[in-house]
Amino acid sequence: MDYRIEVVTIPVSDVDKAITFYTKMAGFELDVDYRPNDQFRVVQLTPPGSGCSIQFGTGVGNYLVVNDIEAAHQEMAGRGVSVGPLRHKAGMPDWQGGFAPGRDPARRNYASFFDFTDLDGNLWTVQERGSRGK
Repeated sequence: MDYRIEVVTIPVSDVDKAITFYTKMAGFELDVDYRPNDQFRVVQLTPPGSGCSIQFGTGVGNYLVVNDIEAAHQEMAGRGVSVGPLRHKAGMPDWQGGFAPGRDPARRNYASFFDFTDLDGNLWTVQERGSRGK
């Protein structure tokens, strides 16, 4: 199983000022600015020519990307990692921040997740992309 880091989450003190800095001054491309509710906002930007992006916002953390969320969940649990339950975005395609149990029935990219915490309390979210060759 490959576990890919495709985005680096960084802390910022002001999301809107950070967007301006990264787009206007650093020349990053704004990929996503999504805020379905007051508890969640994700901003993703990519430096020119980079295969890895940055994210910041409200309610975001560290991400690993896998092709098969169920296999990754079983693999990590089998290694003794205390993994959270599988969940998927509820109410797609107009997601408002809610989740339902299990993997996404349609296996959509970035719609299925589970979490784990390392020994120092760092939260990781594992998400599925490419399960159907997408």
